[in-house]
Amino acid sequence: MSGLIGKKIGMTSFFDANGKYVPCTVIEVGPCVVTQVKTNEKDGYSALQLSFDEKKEKHTSSAMKGHFELAKTTPKRKVVEFRHFEESKNLGDVLTADLFAEGDFVDVVGTSKGKGFQGVVKRHGFGGVGGTTHGQHDRSRAPGSLGASSDPSRVMKGMRMGGRMGGNRKKVQNLQVVKVMADKNVILIKGSVPGAKGSYVIIEK
Repeated sequence: MSGLIGKKIGMTSFFDANGKYVPCTVIEVGPCVVTQVKTNEKDGYSALQLSFDEKKEKHTSSAMKGHFELAKTTPKRKVVEFRHFEESKNLGDVLTADLFAEGDFVDVVGTSKGKGFQGVVKRHGFGGVGGTTHGQHDRSRAPGSLGASSDPSRVMKGMRMGGRMGGNRKKVQNLQVVKVMADKNVILIKGSVPGAKGSYVIIEK
């Protein structure tokens, strides 16, 4: 499984060859540096460790400085392992956007936007009470009864209630790469991907 680390720039749109309006996400991918090659003999499994995005040396630990020096590269912010990489790479190799081609289908992993503590209407799509009659006051967005009484005398696990929403690792599968701008290390992916602008994403091929 090949892939690269990227950064979500934002969303845009364009018209394809058939004149169809296509909403897409702009992602800066690479250049990613191979900072470690793991093998079955030495590490017990095979993987390729890629690093992306420059980081100041003063914000990097001594251990990580030495790790990046082995690959003859500067400190990086994001480090990700890719199992069973399709192409064999060596320590210090640089991978760019030309790993992808227009028409490829990819999976994108990111961290969804954090929404904070939310109620049941926003978090689970509850409809609310609707009308207010018979003296009802400020109950239109309340969750209502939880359905438990003296037995079992507790709230059952998995009950849909208010709570923290968002900020979770999400994967969106089978998104199409509609444009590759290798000279700018940018690709356009059809549709939306999880995460805010400027957040890191992992594109798996």
